[in-house]
Amino acid sequence: MLDTHIIRNNPQKVTESCAKRGATFDAEVYAGLEQKRKTLQEKVQNLQEQRTKGADEIGKLVAQGGDLNQLKQQMQQVQQELKPAKKELDDLLEELRNIHLNLPNILDADVPVGKDANDNTLVLEWGDKPNFSFKPKEHYELFPQLMDFTIPGKMAGSRFSLLRGPMAQLHRALAQMMLDVHTRLHGYEEINIPLILNRDALTNSGQLPKFEEDLFHIKKGDDKDDNKGDDKGDGVDFYLSPTSEVGLVNIGSDTIYSGDELPVKVTCHSTCFRAEAGSYGKDVKGILRQHQFEKVELVQIVKSDKSEEALEEMVGQAQKILQMLELPYKVVTLCSGDIGFSAAKTYDLEVWLPGQDKYREVSSCSNCRDFQARRMQARWVTDPGTNKKELVHTLNGSGLAVGRTLIAVLENNQTADGKVKIPEALKPYLSEDFPELLGD
Repeated sequence: MLDTHIIRNNPQKVTESCAKRGATFDAEVYAGLEQKRKTLQEKVQNLQEQRTKGADEIGKLVAQGGDLNQLKQQMQQVQQELKPAKKELDDLLEELRNIHLNLPNILDADVPVGKDANDNTLVLEWGDKPNFSFKPKEHYELFPQLMDFTIPGKMAGSRFSLLRGPMAQLHRALAQMMLDVHTRLHGYEEINIPLILNRDALTNSGQLPKFEEDLFHIKKGDDKDDNKGDDKGDGVDFYLSPTSEVGLVNIGSDTIYSGDELPVKVTCHSTCFRAEAGSYGKDVKGILRQHQFEKVELVQIVKSDKSEEALEEMVGQAQKILQMLELPYKVVTLCSGDIGFSAAKTYDLEVWLPGQDKYREVSSCSNCRDFQARRMQARWVTDPGTNKKELVHTLNGSGLAVGRTLIAVLENNQTADGKVKIPEALKPYLSEDFPELLGD
């Protein structure tokens, strides 16, 4: 959520940032709503003061044995005016809150302006693309006996998969390697988070209300006793976690950190669930775009003057995995039309997939600055002497998407006879009898 001080006093900045994203913000309409809010708040405050004053006067008259009729009539009139005015104000505040919740983050000044992924700017390329003497296959063509889409289709429908035997072990090994690198080399604490989340958590991270159609919405049931204390009175609304970023970021919700407690660096390997509402017809084959997938997530909660440095660090940490696996990739800065809602700046890591003859995203690393922190009131004490506080900054990144990394390992290491060489970095995470060449 943006600082309301900026929205009210520098609407041009908000308008320009939204325009770069291809979004709109009507500053004139907003200013009208703000003026109406001020007028209504003054009216409600005046009526409440009259009610308080009248109650005091009634108390005095009762003590004196005076006539209360005229004063009671006046108080009835005040109450008749106050009730609708209060409702009108509450409705207006809700309307303004919805506007605030649907405004994307202000872009950093160095974010390139563009419409879509074609306008992203190259930062670096790493590694040599494999030079095959044959036409490389796509991942789902290599081992159809180990990557099943028919059986899960009967269980759950399209965009689900079933990995068997060595393929499942390879997938698990990738996730374990990623966790070990990030916890042992990069200083992250491993966290195991809930996969069922309430509206508050998803609003804090920025998924709600903007992207509700991309979430799997579930119902807990109608047993009110079973809900006590679970969801802050939000009834029975729950959602499957779309990314462990949500759970990790919410560790900081309603928290005040001392300077010594920052940065917070946490990682999680979890299953993620996305409806992919806007992806009809895209990447329908294989495991590239699934309703259910696994990812190792990185989140940092940092001092407000350290987030730019932390973003560069996080991008390097995600690259480390690709380098260890010897997978060619590139890093791009997302343009204004391709960047996520909550991010002020984002780098994408795109790994080379020879079967598709293109680079595909395997990680996004974003600096959200104080956008998420404002929603969840995560702060830190900048001056212990005065107890002055500021909002923290939050960052998130994939370290990496496990399924997409598996695709890259399969496609980049395939041989002419349809087998796959196993990267050296993965071998310690595989069983002793795992073949040197997958397919032997």
